Amino acid sequence: MLANFFQQAGSQQSLLADRTCDQATTAIKGIAMKFCSQCGGSIIERVPDGDNRRRFVCASCDTIHYQNPRIVAGCLPVWDERVLLCRRAIEPRRGYWTLPAGFMENGETVQQAAERETLEEACARVMDLQLYTLFDLPHINQVYMFFRAELVDERFCAGDESLEVRLFRQVDIPWSELAFPTVGRTLEYFFADRVQQAFPVRNEAIEAMRVARKQV
Repeated sequence: MLANFFQQAGSQQSLLADRTCDQATTAIKGIAMKFCSQCGGSIIERVPDGDNRRRFVCASCDTIHYQNPRIVAGCLPVWDERVLLCRRAIEPRRGYWTLPAGFMENGETVQQAAERETLEEACARVMDLQLYTLFDLPHINQVYMFFRAELVDERFCAGDESLEVRLFRQVDIPWSELAFPTVGRTLEYFFADRVQQAFPVRNEAIEAMRVARKQV
């Protein structure tokens, strides 16, 4: 199933690349860069030779500074019939509940990033990780990847970025106090899929989700 998912994702990516070649060049949205990290020279925006998008290019040494989406990795930790949530101690959305997640670091796999974030935010260890939800957030240049995982034991507590960590049954989930749509959507999928005991990998764009919710 996972192999089919990545095969389909690869096909969609190829189609997107083909469409991109036909699009007019666009400005770099939501990102600012003034100086080159290689030589300190001034940065200009232009389309490099052989490219079709505007990039940050050093006016002095011609270094091209590519800006790519950042990956956020996290876990949906499960213990019996309950899921583990953290109440955020930092902005954005301080005081709201979330799944343990954070930016992937250099030198680690996505799964390792999800395990590390769970340990840092909830002081909890997980096992049997399975990729579950993948969300595209093009408006903020991020990709979210959540893994279903089993807690190793019931030992957990609030890490530096959490005010509180708790296990919740489905009926007790604080739906109106969830920090991000990606968290709510992952939980909705999980509780629905648990009825059938089938957990396919899910992929959605967050903007499309917002439109769908407005129409309901």
